[in-house]
Amino acid sequence: MAVLFFDIGATLADVSFEADGSLRFSPRPRVLDVLDHFADVRKGIISNPGPGQGAAERAAAALDEAFAGQFADDRLIHWGPKTSRAIFDEAVTSAEGTADGCVFVGEDHDERALARTAGMRTAAHPVFAQAAVDNRPVLWTRIGLPQGRTLAQLEALANGTEVVPVHVASDRLVLAMATTLGAEVLQRGGFITDLRGSVEDTAAFLVRDDRPVTMPEGFTDASDESSADTETVLRAAAAYGFVCAEVAGKAPPVGSLGPAPGGVYVAAPAGTAIEHVHPPGARPGHTERLLPDPALLSRPGEVQTEEFAVEGLAEGSGNGVPSPETVAAVRAAVTPEALRGHVARLSGVDPLVAGQPGKVRSRDASAADNARVVDALSLRFQELGLTVRRHAFRWRGHRLFNLEAEHRVEGADSAVLVTAHLDSTAASGHFVDADGRPRPYDPAVDPAPGADDDGSGTAAVLTAAECLRALIADGRQPTRTVRFVLFNAEEQGLVGSKFYARAAAATGDRIVGVLQMDMIAGLQSGSAPTVEIHAGSSVPGPVVGASDALGDLVARTVREIASDVTVQQLTGADDPAVGRSDHASFHERGWAAVAVSEDLFSSPQGTPGTGTRQYHTPGDTILDEDHDTQFAASIARCVTTTALTLAGL
Repeated sequence: MAVLFFDIGATLADVSFEADGSLRFSPRPRVLDVLDHFADVRKGIISNPGPGQGAAERAAAALDEAFAGQFADDRLIHWGPKTSRAIFDEAVTSAEGTADGCVFVGEDHDERALARTAGMRTAAHPVFAQAAVDNRPVLWTRIGLPQGRTLAQLEALANGTEVVPVHVASDRLVLAMATTLGAEVLQRGGFITDLRGSVEDTAAFLVRDDRPVTMPEGFTDASDESSADTETVLRAAAAYGFVCAEVAGKAPPVGSLGPAPGGVYVAAPAGTAIEHVHPPGARPGHTERLLPDPALLSRPGEVQTEEFAVEGLAEGSGNGVPSPETVAAVRAAVTPEALRGHVARLSGVDPLVAGQPGKVRSRDASAADNARVVDALSLRFQELGLTVRRHAFRWRGHRLFNLEAEHRVEGADSAVLVTAHLDSTAASGHFVDADGRPRPYDPAVDPAPGADDDGSGTAAVLTAAECLRALIADGRQPTRTVRFVLFNAEEQGLVGSKFYARAAAATGDRIVGVLQMDMIAGLQSGSAPTVEIHAGSSVPGPVVGASDALGDLVARTVREIASDVTVQQLTGADDPAVGRSDHASFHERGWAAVAVSEDLFSSPQGTPGTGTRQYHTPGDTILDEDHDTQFAASIARCVTTTALTLAGL
């Protein structure tokens, strides 16, 4: 009889830490059903509780609270880092059997690779634990939905068999993990399955390729549909060819999973850093990490989004018109000086914590300063009287945190989220070794100040929280919960926001709208200040209209309180930021969301944007000539005013 060992974070449960250090595990969808299925099978844990005295004890208590009685044999509980095969060898020994009789169930493909070196079988999701016991493969699978078949029908079948989606490309195509058994169930239900390579120790990514596509001769008279299909295939081939060339000789081969929106799906083996592959001319957000999630098909936010349609947004926010009191409070709190102070601390110009030594060199997810920044931001939010939680996840062996600070309104119908990403990168910079020869960016040691990307957005979230505190101190109260969220590892394929949104969907969170600020301080000298409001979603359904309505509220506010700023509202398929910033993680779950930025993208006519020219370089500093805190304050004021108005202030 096999012994099953489970990772916890993102596999069994979503993990969050309260301000007092207490730990909470929230079971992931379908997990409890899987555990019940294996009620008579010996089950253990292989998970990293994090550093610090008492971490294992706190994790054990949280495990018992979330999964009472499921992991009763203490000999099979193994706490510690999974950076080598050692902990997996220990687990095999504790099972008192052969390694081949042990199964490690974990979402992280690098950890599964280590488990395999110890001789264990592996499963990429609890749903596939039985397949691993039976030694049946799990395959990357493209699922086609013919006319007459819906995502809801697909979900009904998928949730009863061995299928877990990882990306919904459209209402006609879904990328998933599936066994042949699961694929047969879908086929009998009228769906089309295209089985690709084995999942094993790989992870799925969507790599977009923004380079122009040269159409073959003879397509001048082709139908629009035929031309579009051909362009999709050619773009996917070009993107895949570029990825393969970039990783050749550095890692195992990357597998193609076929065309994807704007590029190609790839299966990257353990140790292959697809996030560091940048096609020429790539626009922001060109790489997206795909996570398994049964809720991708149900889009739980859609029910709420239908409730908060245009009329609903207006009813909850005074018809969307900001009150003079709110506007005055925002102008007082969200100032160029306040933003500059926060950005200076986040980007290393000033000490991270006033009065203490130590400046930030980089907020890159691989940099040691990333954790210090999270600590400092957490402390500042606590000083503002907000309830602070850290949402833990792992990326490339690093233990990272999203940061959430909340003012909860009891009985509120929903929450308004004001968000940005706290990490940085300098992956587009030019670096040389000791002999002056070009070398790749080293995120562990190279400077990545990220003053604009996204120090400016993070600073704006902080000033929004400071404004809320001032309003509450003045005796005013919102009617909706207001939540300030800073995502980590955005530069690694939107990883942090995907983990956060996935967990929010699993717990039935009610969100009326997400206002993401990603790069708001870039303005080239002599250029007219222009703000981009991105509402475009690749996800069809109610989220489209609701995100447009949310974008309308921001645009209206800009015209009312920052009339010198030109508004570019971008939506639909023509929005160049579709799927490319953290707001897209909420679109995936059906919630209304927009990303607000400087003039970052080129116009359809090819005119370059007027934002920063130091994108993803060490030159993205507060001293850069393109960094304009007055412009940043204009955008931050408009977003903050919209959020507080939507929250009933």
